[in-house]
Amino acid sequence: MSPNKPPVNVVALLPVLDAMLIDLLRSLTAEDWGKQTVAKLWTVKDVVAHLLDGNIRILSVLRDGYNGERPEIHSYKDLVDFLNKLNADWVQAMKRVSPAMLLLLHELTGPMYCDYYASVDPFDKSVFAVNWAGEDESLNWMHIAREYTEKFLHQQQIRNAINNTALMTKEYFYPFINIFMYALPYTYREVVADNGTVIKLTISSDIGGSWLLLRNDDKWVLSNQPVEQPTTAIIIEPEISWKLFSKSIRPEEIRNMITINGDQQLGEVALSMISVMA
Repeated sequence: MSPNKPPVNVVALLPVLDAMLIDLLRSLTAEDWGKQTVAKLWTVKDVVAHLLDGNIRILSVLRDGYNGERPEIHSYKDLVDFLNKLNADWVQAMKRVSPAMLLLLHELTGPMYCDYYASVDPFDKSVFAVNWAGEDESLNWMHIAREYTEKFLHQQQIRNAINNTALMTKEYFYPFINIFMYALPYTYREVVADNGTVIKLTISSDIGGSWLLLRNDDKWVLSNQPVEQPTTAIIIEPEISWKLFSKSIRPEEIRNMITINGDQQLGEVALSMISVMA
């Protein structure tokens, strides 16, 4: 559960991202709405529809306590399959809805979504667990952190499709990638190494940072203790990182663009990290 992780507080960034999204949607041309995104099955319009689904689903389930569907979930795969079907059904239905209507619905639901998350106790138990971080139960702050990554990721997919870099700043990108790194220990859960082994993962440039994964008491934990010589050091560019860890690109596609120093096999595992439900 997330008490074992240092908490992050990004709830104040949600309305900022929402305002940026509204401004972005107002600026899109008819051509922009039809452009392909790195989410291979979705155009810009499809991604906008998916973001709207997130607003409405959260308000319905969490704020209003309404569950329209109660699937039987027996495994991680069952959950992913269920979510993928929900997402696909919604996006397909929204193909009959105009861009103007999507914008109007975002203007209506976005502030309500942000107000809801501002109202919850961050240390209460969340209805939803952040499974990609290896949690069976999560606190609200961790769930909200995951929601921030969803809002950032999908808006960035839109911006990437139209060559807009406004989100790739320290203020917005660093919280996103920092939250993604909570998946590192879970990614290495089956990797056996000597206690004291340290993996350093760096997202380059001034908008990135470095994260240390330490093998301690036969477990992998994120650490903030500096080390002079990590066992493995991995360096990834920001523009690659958000696509790689959201499964929009795969390691073999960009391996020659990533630097791994030290134990290569140990470093390669980090490239398989997926910080979304996929």
